[in-house]
Amino acid sequence: MLGIIIGLALLMYLAYRGMSIIWIAPICAAIVALTGGLDLIYAYREAYMGGFVGFAKTWFPVFMLGAIFGKMMDDSGAARSVANFVIRLIGTKRAILAVVVGCAVLTYGGVSLFVVVFAIYPLAVALFREANISRKLIPGAIALGSFTFTMTAIPGTPQIQNLIPIEYYGTTPLAAPIMGTIGALIMFGVGMLWLTYRERQLTAAGEVFIELKEKVEDIDASNLPNPLLSALPLFIVIIFLNFLELDIIIALTAGILLALVLNFKRVKSIVETINAGASGSVLAIINTSAAVGFGAVVRAVPGFNSLTSLVMGIEGNPLISQAVAVNVLAGATGSASGGMGIALEALADRFVELSLTTGVPLEAFHRIASMSSGGLDTLPHNGAVLTLLAVTAMTHKDSYKDIFVVGSLIPILSVAIGIILAAIGMI
Repeated sequence: MLGIIIGLALLMYLAYRGMSIIWIAPICAAIVALTGGLDLIYAYREAYMGGFVGFAKTWFPVFMLGAIFGKMMDDSGAARSVANFVIRLIGTKRAILAVVVGCAVLTYGGVSLFVVVFAIYPLAVALFREANISRKLIPGAIALGSFTFTMTAIPGTPQIQNLIPIEYYGTTPLAAPIMGTIGALIMFGVGMLWLTYRERQLTAAGEVFIELKEKVEDIDASNLPNPLLSALPLFIVIIFLNFLELDIIIALTAGILLALVLNFKRVKSIVETINAGASGSVLAIINTSAAVGFGAVVRAVPGFNSLTSLVMGIEGNPLISQAVAVNVLAGATGSASGGMGIALEALADRFVELSLTTGVPLEAFHRIASMSSGGLDTLPHNGAVLTLLAVTAMTHKDSYKDIFVVGSLIPILSVAIGIILAAIGMI
């Protein structure tokens, strides 16, 4: 068990230092294997690669199609058009709210978090410049709209964090609608209160909008496609997935085809767009699969039984055990999907048994797993956090506090309230 703890701690430290999980995961898994008495070759070929390949086999089509869909929406200008429409509809006086809602519309429509960051940033700069709000709050606003309630809580979201539990619990994307909706409202509402408070605090301290050396130019809305037509592919993905109850692969394929038909003349090279999306998905799926492979080695060592007993021994509702396991592993890997993948691969069978014995519905396990994945994943070494700060030209010192509050603390609060709701039967 000590080897497992050392392996996890080393994985977190090396990831925080900016090293790729692709190669540090098998090294950390080797430490777990050695201290657990496993043969290294067996641990790598059977346990590690078994977990790695198993996850990739199940989820690669979703990662690839999601990335292609996002790239198609990005290259055609459709994502920016929808975001610009929402932002202008809400207005400059509510600049932070406009950015949050703009991000939320895109992510709930199936556009990947990374595409949203690039699509929204120029619009956010223009809006914050007009409202004279410190650009330090841009990362927090984008994080709230992209990394929280639309990623894990709102029932029906096509983001991968809401889809992974389906494989283990036999549920649907709409699982636990009451828990998910209330959790989403908490994340959104409390997050907006925090960012509004921070805006007033910074403005009172004399911190307002300043231009950087490389000024971001305003977006020319006249060059963007029609926002209502641009939103149709987003609606199609949601309708196909949740109302027609079709597989996410079919839903994303339909979204891609509609986006292509509507924006055929706007995409400079369809082949290049599809190639770029497909290539980008490879790194994402390998990163997550590497984390799951590490979890498979952890599961193979004898000390895992002790760790399982420790997690399962947490008194009270079994949803608490799941929330703790997913949060800790998401924090260790710096990945919501990777941490949840490790936890559910290792413990889902136990949670299914507990569902039968305790009467807690599997839908509640699904929603708590999804929401918990969006808690401690947003630590400083998280890839999305690093990308967000790089794109917005901010540092951890400038903006990480806001990202942590809206992306970690408030989601953890919503998970706690979700568990309470499940306990009183509000699923």
